[in-house]
Amino acid sequence: MKICCLGAGYVGGPTMAMIAYKCPQVTVTVADINEERINAWNSDTLPVFEPGLDEVVRSARGTNLFFTTNKISAIKGADVVFVSVGTPTKAYGVDAGRAADLKYVELCARDIAEHSESSKIVVEKSTIPVRTAESLKTVLNANAVDGISFQVLSNPEFLSEGTAIRDLENPDRVLIGGEETLEGQEAMETLASVYATWVDRERILKTNLWSSELSKLVTNAFLAQRISSINSISALCEATEANVDEVAYAIGKDSRIGPKFLNSSVGFGGSCFQKDLLNLVYLCQHFGLPEVADYWKKVIEINDWQKRRFSTRIVNSLFNTVNGKRIALLGFAFKKDTNDTRESPAIYVGRDLLEEEANLAIYDPKVAPEQIHLDLGSEFGDQIEICDDPYEAIENAHAVAIMTEWDQFKDLDYQRVFDKMMKPAFLFDGRNVTDRGKLRHIGFRVYSIGR
Repeated sequence: MKICCLGAGYVGGPTMAMIAYKCPQVTVTVADINEERINAWNSDTLPVFEPGLDEVVRSARGTNLFFTTNKISAIKGADVVFVSVGTPTKAYGVDAGRAADLKYVELCARDIAEHSESSKIVVEKSTIPVRTAESLKTVLNANAVDGISFQVLSNPEFLSEGTAIRDLENPDRVLIGGEETLEGQEAMETLASVYATWVDRERILKTNLWSSELSKLVTNAFLAQRISSINSISALCEATEANVDEVAYAIGKDSRIGPKFLNSSVGFGGSCFQKDLLNLVYLCQHFGLPEVADYWKKVIEINDWQKRRFSTRIVNSLFNTVNGKRIALLGFAFKKDTNDTRESPAIYVGRDLLEEEANLAIYDPKVAPEQIHLDLGSEFGDQIEICDDPYEAIENAHAVAIMTEWDQFKDLDYQRVFDKMMKPAFLFDGRNVTDRGKLRHIGFRVYSIGR
């Protein structure tokens, strides 16, 4: 079997690497028009940081895993084509800020139809709205050469950045949606047989196309909802002197609730949660369900409020002004063990502080300096310093804000940190990774979420 994947991003690259690693009998080609990205996949410095990814890529690359900018050749030779391109929230025109922008998906469909010399299975891997498969099939069939047919499947990803390799190797489930026809069932079985090389059959779920597409959006919506729920309670805990960690632990012991995604923080980020929630809100509005739309919209609003609440707390604590003050941001990725900054709370808190004319000293072990400058905006260039280690960032800082839960921030020499800072020394723990009692004993003025 020959598999092609269009898109070499956070989903396409690792997913195809794992398929090649687990299925030596399958040839996997990942194609992307971004030459710099493809060169990185073919180098010793991959464009995506994920624990364990280097080893998986190196074990298969050049044997049955290939990265190329030649999408035409990759499409022609493939039996199965994965579409794993970006589907950002639309930033222009009708439904801007709500609907998913599917222009890249449509372009892929047109490329597949134009360059296919045989019938193929086309797999939606990107996160997409419900009924996108119908549009995909329409474009494919309208442009197909006589005698060539396409079966469209939905195979959403359920990866968590930072644990993507573990998630791929031992998934909770693999979801495959297809048409309820003989050809559709055969296509689903073809894809299922690939995953069955290393995934137990009982964890490979088959549904219709629409259920599969919607399941991805709903999964992310439910996870985001849990985070916004506990973050809303964090504010109540602060007002009543309760401890949000103790509350979360207590309710998580209820088997009906469970302990996952109950860690209060400065807010959720990443490429999927907000985008998928906005998409879900848009779909509900489109199908005449305003009450449902309003319900899910509130999850986003609570998340935005939590980020503003954190930055406002910093300003208010520093005597209602951060003008000219040095604030050390420790962490810029949206979560630990990734270099992804998409929708990172650090961006929003950082911009709030920059607009208050603070000077930011930023350290993150994996995020490139140019990415930080791009995210915060060129207009603030003179107010931003990118540091090579956390102690450099902390030097003469009025306050430290922990924005990402990198393990190294738990083990910093906080006496050294205190000694380097301006006094009074403020520490704002946006991830609740520090020992508040020990920090106060050293002399810090500490703010932790929900305590």
